[in-house]
Amino acid sequence: MRRWFLIACVVLALAPGTWVRSPPRTDTRSQVVTANPLELGARRFGQLQLAGAWELTSPNSNFGSYSALLALDDGRLMAGSDTGKLLIMPAPGQSAARHDSEPGTVRIENFAGKTASKKKLVDIESLTRDSTTGRIWVGYEGINSLERLDADLTGSKLIRPAEMRRWPSNSGPEAMVRLRGGSFIVLSEGMAAWWSGDFPALLYGSDPVEGAVPEKFAFAAPEGFRPVDMAQLPDGRVLVLVRKLNIGLPPSFDVSVMLADPAEIRDAIAQRKPWSGEVLGTISGSDVQDNYEGLAIVPRADGQRHDKGVTLWLISDDNRSGFQRTLLLKLNWDLA
Repeated sequence: MRRWFLIACVVLALAPGTWVRSPPRTDTRSQVVTANPLELGARRFGQLQLAGAWELTSPNSNFGSYSALLALDDGRLMAGSDTGKLLIMPAPGQSAARHDSEPGTVRIENFAGKTASKKKLVDIESLTRDSTTGRIWVGYEGINSLERLDADLTGSKLIRPAEMRRWPSNSGPEAMVRLRGGSFIVLSEGMAAWWSGDFPALLYGSDPVEGAVPEKFAFAAPEGFRPVDMAQLPDGRVLVLVRKLNIGLPPSFDVSVMLADPAEIRDAIAQRKPWSGEVLGTISGSDVQDNYEGLAIVPRADGQRHDKGVTLWLISDDNRSGFQRTLLLKLNWDLA
């Protein structure tokens, strides 16, 4: 995605008066995140009901550019950035007022202690987690690698799968999910070929870091959209976040949430057809339209169909630009 965003930036740079950069931040010690609620009223995006929207800000210079999201067991959210940084913060509550995080509840720091200066070595694009052990797997663009970490983000074990070596360096393991049975799905953001609208994908029967050999398949998204994140639902199906870049002044983004069933992957492989799903909703032309790259799912606990309802959290990547924001959306969906 970075390549297309840079093209859009060139367009902006050639248009006098339109290019704005975020003011530089120099503080690396602050552990405060401010959640500014956006007053949007009731609205739906297809089957998805908007339950809250916040603009997140922090004086910490390591804040921003988030490209992957996880929901932790304690109610907090974990995000990884394409600059190799970590954010852990409480999910915003029901209050409509602007609020700062409580002391000790936020972590903004290098992800797993990484200090590499080259972006391609720390470009986090995907995160997935085993809720039983707390282990976390990380997908890195640039070097197209997968890393496994213990729950405390130590004990790193990293591999560079041979099946990913021909994936473009800026379109690597963009979306990844560990299914509850122990298998893994990994999707590339780069199309299989310029004439194809399908995306390379891998299905691992077990932990790829332990040497599992994947089956190759293809994923199909709506025209113009690319996969950027995915997460599993309580019933075993998955939601895939897909995004489209619209070249303009300034550039803009459409995002859709797709529902797909991993049980259909092997049939798709046997039939030599791409694996795909249905679109549940699209955010386009809205005041919360932005570059959403992270998706997390939690069972809904609002007393309404809690056995079948889920909450989706989406986080946007601001690309350190003045025309984008770090937005956090809360969406409710009743499983079909």
